[in-house]
Amino acid sequence: MDIPTSERVPRNTAREINRKILQQTEMNIARYSSAGVSGIHRRLAELDREWDVERTLEANAASLSLLGSMLGASVDRRWFALPAFVAGFLLQHAIQGWCPPMPLLRRLGFRTANEIDYERYALKAMRGDFREVSDSGNRTSQPSPRQALAAAQR
Repeated sequence: MDIPTSERVPRNTAREINRKILQQTEMNIARYSSAGVSGIHRRLAELDREWDVERTLEANAASLSLLGSMLGASVDRRWFALPAFVAGFLLQHAIQGWCPPMPLLRRLGFRTANEIDYERYALKAMRGDFREVSDSGNRTSQPSPRQALAAAQR
């Protein structure tokens, strides 16, 4: 059961939630594609700041671990159980791509990095960022790696 890293979260998310996330992403693409180049540029800047589900999970786990450690040291030693549970959840997520907070985060609309990139690259293609690569002149030769990298970095 060796699931590629990029597929772990979606495979462990209910189909309905994955469908809603994809639907929202496609609505975003349609909305911003009709907003012109400046609208696409603004949306790409928003996507650069969007937290993916992994980052959100890590930040929440770190916060709960710190809280549990501080409460364990200052209030009651039983609070040390909280960081232990959080560490177990993180290990489970690293191995399986699922842990108890994940369904809630997905229902709240947190997307994977690949889901965010799907929107990003669709908008970049609409903006014409990949035109240099596809119009590289001779149809029988591939674009140079430099052309491909320059287009992807925009």
